[in-house]
Amino acid sequence: MWKGEQMAISDLQEQRKQIKHVERNPGIPLDMGWVTSARANLSATERRAATIGTRRTVKKDWQAAWLLRAITCIDLTALSGDDTPGNILRLCAKARQPVRQDILDALGVGDDGITVGAVCVYHSRIADAVQALEGTNIPVAAVSTGFPAGQSSFRTRLDEIYDSVAAGAREIDIVISRELALTGQWDRLYDEVKQFREACGEAHMKTILATGELGTLRNVSRASSVCMMAGADFIKTSTGKESVNATLEVGLVMCRAIREYELKTGYKVGFKPAGGIRTAKQAMNFQFLMKEELGDEWLFPNLFRFGASSLLTDIERQLSHFATGRYASEKYMPMA
Repeated sequence: MWKGEQMAISDLQEQRKQIKHVERNPGIPLDMGWVTSARANLSATERRAATIGTRRTVKKDWQAAWLLRAITCIDLTALSGDDTPGNILRLCAKARQPVRQDILDALGVGDDGITVGAVCVYHSRIADAVQALEGTNIPVAAVSTGFPAGQSSFRTRLDEIYDSVAAGAREIDIVISRELALTGQWDRLYDEVKQFREACGEAHMKTILATGELGTLRNVSRASSVCMMAGADFIKTSTGKESVNATLEVGLVMCRAIREYELKTGYKVGFKPAGGIRTAKQAMNFQFLMKEELGDEWLFPNLFRFGASSLLTDIERQLSHFATGRYASEKYMPMA
């Protein structure tokens, strides 16, 4: 175990109260020298990523505490064509009470205010989510800018942001134009993301790189830096719709870009892995990545989120096992 690993369940609420205020990243002028100097060694990245889940272990009650922390960082997501007001109502009820109360009681958590980090929906479902979450501090996040492909006209994508903010979204998940990264048009990518950030206003902007479609880790590193220079509050791996979504390899490259950005500018940028994260073990591996590469501040929802729809079910099953010694059926902990 490493120092700080022994996160006690009883300390969770106090730790949440101690979350440091993070000054929002205002962005900086585009530095092409910085962008073109970005490198990523594939074999070294793969070797480092392979050790993340093997060198660290968290046991028993401490593991339960880490998983409870993970829940607070989940952007609980409904992004399907058949979403209805009823689906969103049930999703938001789960966001308010992500773990059954009997499990929390057995773990000694009680009514400790465990909620997810946000609820993420399409624009058409923002009003439903805002109404269902009234009286909570859970923000509504909206996917925007032609999600997931980003192939709409620029004016249309910009208007989507304005409309979603006006509808009550406090966070906007944008997608970048992959063409600009693939063809090295970094100045155009910077200008695009900068205008998206201005349209977001007070709403925090998570910039989706769609890393599975960027071709190389070097492109991932460069796109990460450009988007942070343009004012991204978070950089996010994927839409969840690509054939390859969040991996520890791209997570490592993006986290090191975040670390370099903080060292050079003093501003902290959040990280959101999304797509394909379905198990508690996968979630903890990303938590280990955060702690080792960026530090404890990136273990809280103001700087770290998971984009997930099914992850919560497995985490709740693991917590049920800690509490009762057996795994509950998924039918007793439905998502919606």
